[in-house]
Amino acid sequence: MSMPHKIPASVLVVIHTPQLEVLLIRRADGEPDLPFWQSVTGSKDHVDEPWAQTAAREVWEETGIDCRPGTALADQLRDWAMENVYEIYPRWRHRYAPGVTHNTERLFGLQVPECVPVTLSPREHTAFEWLPHHEAAQRCYSPSNAEACLWLPRMLAT
Repeated sequence: MSMPHKIPASVLVVIHTPQLEVLLIRRADGEPDLPFWQSVTGSKDHVDEPWAQTAAREVWEETGIDCRPGTALADQLRDWAMENVYEIYPRWRHRYAPGVTHNTERLFGLQVPECVPVTLSPREHTAFEWLPHHEAAQRCYSPSNAEACLWLPRMLAT
């Protein structure tokens, strides 16, 4: 049975503390000599899935942090109302329908308490680290993720 194609619409969620420490997670499928550190990311499950629902679901699946509706952190998930359109890395294009080369990524922030526990999904990620936002930006593999980390102080000021 083949997997359904991924929808080229995803979220990027910058999880951070009030002190602007950013959670980065290391992808399990990264290259050993080039670690792939990132914020929470993931595609919509269906075309009509609301962006915020995708964001909360991906945060839960990848980190065990629950910001779904009705939880204590639900009101801390913020839609930054910004989108990036980028070319999908060739190594992952097979996950998408033939001819799909670009993805639209919606940006979110999630403020969490300093001591929030993190439980990684081992099939997706092998490690996590909390870093000051500017150091997190330097560690990110993806340029759009790095830029989102640098935007964090401005997004909190609005």
